[in-house]
Amino acid sequence: MTGRAGASHAAGGTPDPPRAPAELADAARQFFRARHGGPAAVVWTAPGRVNLIGEHTDYNGGLVLPLALPHRTAVAAAPRDDGLVVLHSAARGAAPVTVPLTAVRPGTPDGWAAYPAGVLAELRTIGAEFLGVSLAVVSDVPAGAGLSSSAALEVAAAGALADLAGIDADARTLAEIGRLAEHRYAGVPCGVMDQLAVACCRADHALLLDTDDGSLDHIPLDPGAAGTALLVVDTRVRHRLADGAYARRRAGCEEAARLLGAPDLRRLEERGGTAESLSADLPDALRPLVRHVMTENARVRRTARLLRSGSVRGIGPLLTAGHASLRDDFAVSCPEVDVVVAAAVAAGALGARMTGGGFGGSVVVLVETAAVPVVTEAVLAAARRSGQPEPRVFPATPAAGAARAPG
Repeated sequence: MTGRAGASHAAGGTPDPPRAPAELADAARQFFRARHGGPAAVVWTAPGRVNLIGEHTDYNGGLVLPLALPHRTAVAAAPRDDGLVVLHSAARGAAPVTVPLTAVRPGTPDGWAAYPAGVLAELRTIGAEFLGVSLAVVSDVPAGAGLSSSAALEVAAAGALADLAGIDADARTLAEIGRLAEHRYAGVPCGVMDQLAVACCRADHALLLDTDDGSLDHIPLDPGAAGTALLVVDTRVRHRLADGAYARRRAGCEEAARLLGAPDLRRLEERGGTAESLSADLPDALRPLVRHVMTENARVRRTARLLRSGSVRGIGPLLTAGHASLRDDFAVSCPEVDVVVAAAVAAGALGARMTGGGFGGSVVVLVETAAVPVVTEAVLAAARRSGQPEPRVFPATPAAGAARAPG
């Protein structure tokens, strides 16, 4: 939805490093003043996220293990008294939007503005009162890359708008407001992982989230101390989760659970047995979905155990196995992503997998620190040979969740 206008995020290779939260907040204040003619009352920033492992499990009552990125979105806001919602984004090609407060509804406004406008509408349902709002958005989170640019925008907007309304909303509340906005106003039936990760992650930790009971466990993760690096490879192949493919996978999981008499696929674990035995009577199209969700939950558990024991290198094969499951069973990968994963592993990466909803987006790669240049060049060379866009490669250092900017 948003990106740094004019920055090298538009090109392949290694992009500019993300701005520090304070620098990004200052940029948002300056952009707000330039577009709205006065100062912002409040600025919130929220990170993008990369999911280490646990894909398409969050809406099945399963386990996920994301971490926040240092790339953030800043939302600057101030109240108005004329009944209008006026939205500006610094992203290249993002047109400004003005809509009456009373006209905000699913489909109005659309495009990037649906996310903050949807957040505004959800806040009003829990008692927030507005006479109008001015918003300005500046972001370093690559859009369309499977790195939760939409969740970063939603949660940063939720924090800023809750502050304007005098509502003391905790991180979980901000995450839920963002999730509801994405469901009702952007039309994406996402699980809760993205917004909770964006709101709740801690620096130097991954977040183990059990979406069945909502419990959170912050697991220390310092790849550098282990002599390794986590890389994000943005393939620059832009997915669109709202086009129906994501919704069809979710509907398939729900249908499989219904046919098996379970509230969700996570509950199948209580019955014992393998994914194959439990799903034997399902239609052919549904069995691979069950297999992916059950084996992916097992991979998340193993990854968490290894990280707790300090074995960062040991999670590499689990990442690669997770990609194979997403590619072959859940069928949400694409050729460009598969090229990157195969090239990284062939060049010596400890493991690699697609991350995010799929159909493009990004790959997360675990690599020995000394091998970062070799693996990076192998990925870029493979993309060139395949005639696909040159990927953007950058380190994923676990960062902090959403927060109000000082000042």
